[in-house]
Amino acid sequence: MANTYGKVSGTFQEADEIYAKVSGTWKEVDEAYGKVSGVWKLVFSAFEATSMQTLSSGSGTFSVPAQANAIHIQAAVGGGGGAVGGADYDKAGGESAGAGGGSGAFISDKIFSVTGGETLTYAIGSSGSGTGKGFNVTASGGGTTTLSGGTSGSLFSLTGGGGSSGTGGGVQGPLRSNTAGTAGSATINGTAITSENFRDTDGTQKAVTTNTSGPDGTFNSSGNGAVGSNNGNCGGDNCRIGGSNGAASYDGNISGGSGGSSSGAGTNGTAGTRGSGGGGGAAQVNGGSTSGAAGGSGEIRYRFLKVN
Repeated sequence: MANTYGKVSGTFQEADEIYAKVSGTWKEVDEAYGKVSGVWKLVFSAFEATSMQTLSSGSGTFSVPAQANAIHIQAAVGGGGGAVGGADYDKAGGESAGAGGGSGAFISDKIFSVTGGETLTYAIGSSGSGTGKGFNVTASGGGTTTLSGGTSGSLFSLTGGGGSSGTGGGVQGPLRSNTAGTAGSATINGTAITSENFRDTDGTQKAVTTNTSGPDGTFNSSGNGAVGSNNGNCGGDNCRIGGSNGAASYDGNISGGSGGSSSGAGTNGTAGTRGSGGGGGAAQVNGGSTSGAAGGSGEIRYRFLKVN
C-alpha cells in the first residue's frame, strides 16, 4: 500500500486520516483506492490496533506509532512478594508456618491517552525472593512496575507486594511472630479513555468498552494487591502445620503460590506468577521445616489504538 499525501500550505504531508462528505456529514474514510494502469489499488487504510506486546522484565523505552493516540494496557502488575520458610523448635510448645507473600497492584484492560510519536519509558517490577527455614527471617518484596511518557507524563505506578517474615523466635522458644506480605498500591496518573471507538485488528470498528480480555475480565479495572495468608503457629511440640498461600493477584484472578505441605517429608512453598505472592514453608515435617518461595514477576501487556 502506498503512502497518501496531501498539500498543506504548499507542502506535501502524509495523511493520517481522510474524510468524505456523505449525505451532508463528514465521515472518516476506512480505505481509499486509486486507479493505477487501469487497476484499482489500495492507497490508504485507517489505523488499526497493533498486535499485543508483553514486557516481563527489566526496563527500557518504546515508541508510540505516529497515528496512534491511545495505549491499551491489557495487563500490568507489580512484582509479588516472597515468602519465608517454616520453623521447628525444641520443646517450645508449637511450630511455625511460613506466611505467604503479598501481591502487586494491578491494571486490567485500561486505556490511556498518549501522543503519537512520543517515547514511553517502562520498568517491570521484579519478583521478591523467598527464604529457607529459620527463626529470624524476612523475604524480600516485589518491585514496582511503571510506565511514563515524555509528553504524557507518568501513566501509572504499581508497587509490588511485600515479603513475609518470621521474627523473634528461638530454638527453645519463644515461638516466632509470623507476618504476611503486604499488598501493593496502585497510583494511576494517566488520562483514562472510557468511551469512543477504535478500529480493531480485524478491521472492524468497536467501542473501547469491548476490551475485557485481561485477567480481571472487566474494562477499565485497576486496584491494589492483596495481603498474603498467615497460618501462624500450631500448638504443642511436634505439631505439623502447612505453609501459608501467597496472595492472589489481579483482584483474585491469578492464584498465589501454594503453601508447602506438612505431610510426610513435606514440600517447599511454590512460586507465585504474574505478580502474585510466593507460598510459605511448612513446619515439623520429617526433615524439620521447608522453604518459602519467590513471588511472581511483574509485567506489562499492551497494544496501541487510535480512538475517535
